[in-house]
Amino acid sequence: MPTLAVRLPRFPWDALEPYKARALAHAGGIVDLSVGTPVDTVPAVAREALAAASDAHGYPATAGTRAFRQAAAGWLARRHGVSVDPDAVLPVIGTKELIAGLPALLGCGPGDVVVYPELAYPTYDIGARMAGARPVAASGVVSLGPEPAALWWLNSPSNPTGQVLPAEHLSKVVRWARERGTVIASDECYIELGWEDRPVSVLHPDACDGSHAGLLAVHSLSKRSNMAGYRAGFVTGDPALVAELLEIRKHAGMIVPGPVQAAVTAALGDDAHADAQKARYAARRDVLRPALEAAGWAVEHSRAGLYLWAVHPERDGWESVAVLAEGGILVAPGSFYGPSGARHIRVALTATDERIAAAAARLSALS
Repeated sequence: MPTLAVRLPRFPWDALEPYKARALAHAGGIVDLSVGTPVDTVPAVAREALAAASDAHGYPATAGTRAFRQAAAGWLARRHGVSVDPDAVLPVIGTKELIAGLPALLGCGPGDVVVYPELAYPTYDIGARMAGARPVAASGVVSLGPEPAALWWLNSPSNPTGQVLPAEHLSKVVRWARERGTVIASDECYIELGWEDRPVSVLHPDACDGSHAGLLAVHSLSKRSNMAGYRAGFVTGDPALVAELLEIRKHAGMIVPGPVQAAVTAALGDDAHADAQKARYAARRDVLRPALEAAGWAVEHSRAGLYLWAVHPERDGWESVAVLAEGGILVAPGSFYGPSGARHIRVALTATDERIAAAAARLSALS
């Protein structure tokens, strides 16, 4: 019997190593726009809360503190027009952990189908494989047709494309899923980073007809608050599904550390730092996008989120990666996110102002 590692594809970013070495050799140093890891400081309010809670000698609760759950519910109501019971909020150890583990936690296995977007973060596919289920990439209800599914992942704003699903589209998918008993899980980690479009949660009344039955929404502090190193997020939605996840996670000891819970609670209660961070990304986007376009790449979608989804008329994605690496700029090929992205690249906004300016200057030499 093959091991799990054999059944999984190679970790995509390992294939970037030769191009990273090439970019590192540039005289002006590398501009790494590939992974999308935050580079700005964690807000003081979160760091102070972490330090104040550092005498964490007892086991934290898997369900999270009452303050954590209330802060998450308050943030959803205040910023996104979504009303959830704080008891239907569950902390997770970074949202990638939850995304990879959710099919198994929901009991998916051989014979079950897990659907995810045609262009998508690879972990949706990996999570299905880890559970022994069958991953199916689909562009929507029409392309899926009558295919039965146990779980359907949505991602809006999209990683990698930055596309935003309007409430009308979300509502159609929710109705389809409810007719078939399919659980909808919506990855909304970029929801606060809308540019031309305003992202909508699947839990918003306009998207779910006022009911959270069969729905889960996943939220992260990594993008909003630069807390990727804290490995902190939460899932909420259908109270019955959240209670089921809580029970399993209690058995498995899947617990967010108490000091991290305190930091998240503080961060979710503070909108000022999130607004300031969004403004930083907007400014970097305003520098990088026109530079990329002037150098010959067309930016598509990219109406929200942390990335520019770009295509060159004369190169496929890997050729674009190679050309940019020669100029000291590292980006991700679109093929990492599905076969239909083979001609594209994903360019992250997560670099310092100085590195974004350096990237723009290098791109101008290609135009």
